[in-house]
Amino acid sequence: MDVLSDAIAAVRVGQPTSNRLRAGPEWCYRFAPYEGAGFHVLLRDSGWLLPDDGEPVALGPGDAVLVPHGSAHVLSSTPDAAGAVPFEAAVAEPAGRTEFLCGKYRLSHARRHPLLASLPEVVHLPAEVGRHPELRAAIDLLGAEVSERRPGTATVLTGLLDLLLVYLIRAWLDDHPGAGWPQALRDPEVAAALEALHEHPEAPWRIEDLAAGVGLSRATLARRFTALVGQPPMAYLTWWRLTTAARLLQDTDLPLPSIAAKVGYTSPFAFSHAFKRRFGTAPGGFRDVHRD
Repeated sequence: MDVLSDAIAAVRVGQPTSNRLRAGPEWCYRFAPYEGAGFHVLLRDSGWLLPDDGEPVALGPGDAVLVPHGSAHVLSSTPDAAGAVPFEAAVAEPAGRTEFLCGKYRLSHARRHPLLASLPEVVHLPAEVGRHPELRAAIDLLGAEVSERRPGTATVLTGLLDLLLVYLIRAWLDDHPGAGWPQALRDPEVAAALEALHEHPEAPWRIEDLAAGVGLSRATLARRFTALVGQPPMAYLTWWRLTTAARLLQDTDLPLPSIAAKVGYTSPFAFSHAFKRRFGTAPGGFRDVHRD
């Protein structure tokens, strides 16, 4: 089981959106806070991303930026946010010298995976020859698709935007191989333990069984897993079970006993109690509120 794919699937809500914009020599657009993640790719010319909290980020041609927590920011031709207008009011200029792609993903902050929570407020990926070729290919395809609007564009765009999100996060993980989640996914035993928990959350896991399965002692696995993931294996398992249950409640019509069994609870009552403690509402109420 792919932990990064699971982390994204757990928080996805609805469909991503994107558009391509051309602007004149001076432009300044504000992006309001958003429950999800936003991205920008500067296709031509230069500009700045100005977080409400943080240092300005200079952007060059081909640079990609992910705003993973949906925080407010400004995209501008200069390092000055004065006079910014809402991006929704932007008017494309047919002969604009600056060109960029902007888009956003609807993500549930309530069940955000700790891997995604560990990302910084701004993920800046400068365009460098030979680096992250998959990301560059996805950007090129996305830019062409948005501008041409050929038959089947809606389907193609959804797939390309999904690819782009994975490639943006993967590129950041590759560029930051130190401690925490990037290291957890590179540690053979910790990664194997994570994959086992993700693949079979319904299993009656014990720390002894998980440690034996990855070839470590109980104490060693607990220490390494906690240091890199941020919580002990069994605490992470409980979190993952309930997060998976929340996604199933939102995306499927499965009855509560079936969902409880799929995430490792033999008793619907025990499942409901644990779910309410985690999300502050009973499973049925959660489903009523969060179904599209």
